[in-house]
Amino acid sequence: MNRHDIRLTGRWKAPLPPDAMYAKLADVGDYATWWPSIRSVRRAGERECELVIRSTLPYSLTTRLTAVVEDSIERVLEATLDGDITGSVRWAVEPGEPHGCMAHFTEHVVVRKAALRRWMPLARPLFRLNHSLAMRAGQRALNGLGS
Repeated sequence: MNRHDIRLTGRWKAPLPPDAMYAKLADVGDYATWWPSIRSVRRAGERECELVIRSTLPYSLTTRLTAVVEDSIERVLEATLDGDITGSVRWAVEPGEPHGCMAHFTEHVVVRKAALRRWMPLARPLFRLNHSLAMRAGQRALNGLGS
């Protein structure tokens, strides 16, 4: 791992049935309608979208997401990212206890946006916090859809 890499993990507990959660996460084209940090989604092909992402800190990231795995049986989604951040993202959805589901998230990216690369060594904790806030906003929004 170099100084511009960042690995992020998390999990979302949701009141949705696992198959409904998988379907919601698989529909990347719809993210901007419910996930506040996803500012826009533009289809770029059958399995590709360009995303503009902005959370709390005053910067936006533009990246092309390309679906690599869409396994509705195992409820696993994997994609590559290429743009201001480059790398991979993975969701795995499983049944929750006693109802709903749990979605596990992993992301490994390299920051390529020049302005952020300069600050990466010092601002890594702020970038992690910004990502955490974006994920929390997405989970809250998604949970609101399931109620």
